[in-house]
Amino acid sequence: MTTFPPHMTAIDPAEAGGPELLVPVQRPLPRAAPGEVLIRVAAAGVNRPDVVQRQGFYPPPPGAPSIPGLEIAGEVAALGEGVAPAMLGMKVCALVSGGGYAEYCAAPAGQCLPVPASLSLIEAAALPETFFTVWSNVFQRGAAQAGETILVHGGTSGIGTTAILLGRALGLNVIVTAGSAAKCARALEIGAAHAIDYRAQDFVAEVKTLTGGRGVDLVLDMVGGDYVPRNLACLAEDGRHVSIAAQRGADAQIPLWPIMRKRLTLTGSTLRARDAAFKAGIAGELRARVWPLIESGELRPIIDGDFPLTEAADAHRRMEAGDHVGKIVLTVA
Repeated sequence: MTTFPPHMTAIDPAEAGGPELLVPVQRPLPRAAPGEVLIRVAAAGVNRPDVVQRQGFYPPPPGAPSIPGLEIAGEVAALGEGVAPAMLGMKVCALVSGGGYAEYCAAPAGQCLPVPASLSLIEAAALPETFFTVWSNVFQRGAAQAGETILVHGGTSGIGTTAILLGRALGLNVIVTAGSAAKCARALEIGAAHAIDYRAQDFVAEVKTLTGGRGVDLVLDMVGGDYVPRNLACLAEDGRHVSIAAQRGADAQIPLWPIMRKRLTLTGSTLRARDAAFKAGIAGELRARVWPLIESGELRPIIDGDFPLTEAADAHRRMEAGDHVGKIVLTVA
């Protein structure tokens, strides 16, 4: 029988503020509730919501740990009631509602996916948050189909690089925006069909040129604010606009005539507060549709870099600087 320590090292700031608050502390070891597993964490992904939580603007949903971290990879160390015994000892990556910046983390068994043999645990930790998000918003809510064209803002972010990889693998024509010529070049290397430097070019005009005036079938938007009416101008007839964040503000002025004339659909979602059954459904679709592509080597997450858990503050500074391409990961000794 495995003996566990009563406490673990974690990052769990007591107040909102800057990256300097992300210092190691001791916290009680979590337990696996019914339907959950306890994972000995090897690596945890860093995501924009972690930064916003640290700043005090994105509190954890009810029942979620105050410890940040929405995705992890490691070994299943203990099982909650009702979990298949075969999971014990498995190397998995998991989407969680919090708790990832720690040596141990509890996760619903249905939100765990096996670590493909082709990936390291660092790479596996970079999968869940962005792959679950892109799948649920581009392919479920956005109903993207092979042969369609999608515009993705923030093309070199974790979400952006995942959208490029998944979109290209599943037959989409992916246009992205990015904030420099160097980032645009990197997006093209990753697999974007076109990359627009939004600081130097009008992305609306560029999209019209690239699509012969037709527009794109889908926009995946993390920007919000004044980008929304411009996004709508980029959409083709029967186009879909999917909002997943609002970095330039949650309020937008929406022109109704183009929506009616082009029969546009405006939708969006957040993932963290959705129930375990919904997330398990996404996990099942990813395992069936996407995991074979990862296992074959066709898909591999883009890793910007990794930091020890004790240097979580530097990982957040890297993300906030905006120079990263792909995912930032914390490693746990």
